[in-house]
Amino acid sequence: MALFNSSAKSDPLAHIPGENGLPIVGNTLAVLKDPKKVSDHLYGTYGPVYRSNVFFRQTVSLLGPEANEFVLMDRDRNFSSKQGWDPMLDQLFPNGLMLRDFDNHKAHRRIMQVAFKQPAMKSYVSHLNIGIRHGLKLWEDQGDFHFYPAIKELTLNTAASVFLGMPLGPEADRVNEAFMDSVLASVAVIRFPLPFTKFRRGVKGREYLVNFFREQLPKRRGSDAQDMFTLLCNATDDEGNGYSDDDIIDHMDFLMMAAHDTLTSSLSTLIYHLALNQEWQDTLRKECQSTANELGLGPDDDLPYDSLDSLEMCQWAFKEALRLNPPVPSIPRQTTKEVKFGGVTIPANTTISVSPGFTHKMEEIWTNPESFEPDRFSDQRAEDRKHKYAWVPFGGGAHMCIGLHFAYMQMKVFMYHLLTKYEFSVEDGYQADFQIMPIPKPKDGLPINIRPIGASSPLEEVA
Repeated sequence: MALFNSSAKSDPLAHIPGENGLPIVGNTLAVLKDPKKVSDHLYGTYGPVYRSNVFFRQTVSLLGPEANEFVLMDRDRNFSSKQGWDPMLDQLFPNGLMLRDFDNHKAHRRIMQVAFKQPAMKSYVSHLNIGIRHGLKLWEDQGDFHFYPAIKELTLNTAASVFLGMPLGPEADRVNEAFMDSVLASVAVIRFPLPFTKFRRGVKGREYLVNFFREQLPKRRGSDAQDMFTLLCNATDDEGNGYSDDDIIDHMDFLMMAAHDTLTSSLSTLIYHLALNQEWQDTLRKECQSTANELGLGPDDDLPYDSLDSLEMCQWAFKEALRLNPPVPSIPRQTTKEVKFGGVTIPANTTISVSPGFTHKMEEIWTNPESFEPDRFSDQRAEDRKHKYAWVPFGGGAHMCIGLHFAYMQMKVFMYHLLTKYEFSVEDGYQADFQIMPIPKPKDGLPINIRPIGASSPLEEVA
């Protein structure tokens, strides 16, 4: 008994119910394999506040929409985003906007806003239309087509056009590889860049990307170009404060990763479910065709910026994909002071986590939570409005994703060009298996059949 009491006193989280899992690795391997299974078990056993050991640190999970609001709104500056993310991202995406806190975060975000205001967004749309139209044509007549790698390449290329104002050319594969290595390293079990490890590949990927952006910097200072890189190079706040070279590199590295990796993930989820649910695919296609007819648009015309709001049901479907597989399934923070939630006292300097992935499947909020039902976001059903923090794929509060409107815009341009020209399906009986951590993606690359509207399917040709 004395030994037990001594151990409890040495552990500041001993009073919080939970499980530490296996020696050393804790619950890490189980979370990497099936995070939903782990959170369902711990929630069912211990309730909405519990501790576990993940990625070599004890973490207190706070689950549900009330927890999301408490942590993400953070009215009293109780939680550090930087300290929450640093153990995973500090060597890979240091000093990105997500890895800054409070006044420093506010100052950097204020400068960055220029790249997401309406004049900039309007200039991005033409790049998106051109890049997506061209990319889709390359998908035609591919017998063995896998959506995930194809959309990853397409979103990277369009991000290069919008963010850098230039095609990546022969560097595209190396840039894509560097981003992928960096993201995968964020959840590597070995957190030191030993030779031949996943973490070392991520660190080397970061080095490549830093050099890539640094070489571009001298061309951008003082330029009046409207790509995001150039805008950030010349952006200032109301007092004339701008970014240093290192600031720009860190922000561009993080923004390009977030823009193409998260959209790749969410579009893969969306296309998978539209391939399974042909009635929804047809409904969204009719919405896109109706928009084209109303505007008198031909097959090679751009979808105008001012017409994006007409694709309302496309936005429902995208929101549903983000609900089913949020690109950031878990959001870490570290307490800056002692806090209380749900009757539980959490000490200062404790790693805590809220889970969009868990909240988005709660039966108390969502009808048939595992089903693809985009109209749950309609005014008639409005399930997402049962609580302000029931649907949080973009986070919330001061750290709400700065690029969320860009994501909607890119999705709508992509869906418009895809649905007005192509139809797609999966083989009968096919079910995708998604890897959830660090960012959801189909393990098999998501094989789909894609063909111009009206063309016969491969099965029809055989018959």
